[in-house]
Amino acid sequence: MQRVSLPLRTMAGRENNFWHKLHSITGIIPIGYYLIQHLALNSFTIAGEDKFNGVIAFFEGLPFHVLLVLQIFVLLIPILFHSIYGLFITSRAEMNYSGKYRWSENLMFNWQRWTGIILFIGIIVHVATTSINSKINGVEVIQYAAWQEKLTSYFYLPLVLYMIFVAAACYHLSYGIWNFCIRWGITVSDKAQAGIKKFSAGTFVLLVLMGWGALFGFLIHKPKGAAPEVAPPAVSASYAPESR
Repeated sequence: MQRVSLPLRTMAGRENNFWHKLHSITGIIPIGYYLIQHLALNSFTIAGEDKFNGVIAFFEGLPFHVLLVLQIFVLLIPILFHSIYGLFITSRAEMNYSGKYRWSENLMFNWQRWTGIILFIGIIVHVATTSINSKINGVEVIQYAAWQEKLTSYFYLPLVLYMIFVAAACYHLSYGIWNFCIRWGITVSDKAQAGIKKFSAGTFVLLVLMGWGALFGFLIHKPKGAAPEVAPPAVSASYAPESR
């Protein structure tokens, strides 16, 4: 049988299709799953300091080799691949204003590119100030009291930045669900794509509410180690100035 060589463009197209699908599925599993459980566990802040610190203690109490495997193979490698290949896609992307993709889909796609860039920067900063910082300075830097102090510093600027970061992550995952279903042939018809689009929009709203709720949970309880508020001394009537 004679071997038929494929054109270079066809081979590149197949390769891109493979990497695009791998990029798409890593955004859902494990990264998307991790984001949802991360926001859910962080929402324990609403229940108070002890509940949130209990989550931190659970993960810190895992055997070192188990935690290391999770961090490398479930988080680090998938996130690095998804981020780097995502930036590659962003650099080569072109807007398509023809046919049915004239406005809304292009707007969604454009936001997906911008949120990807925000997440690439935000994840680096977040990991450096949480996981890496806790390895250097101890677990206390990621517990409830430290987070409350951090979010309320600089006139609540870190809180605002984290709200943007959380919203970007929630949108990126929600749009990713819509894109994943199309790329993997799950939603083929226009009706199915419209349905998953509504599902993605609802997912975005729910995740943002959960993420922002977790952030504001750091503000509604006073840490146990905080100094009690001291009321100003009352002015004795005997020392009150005489009315003239």
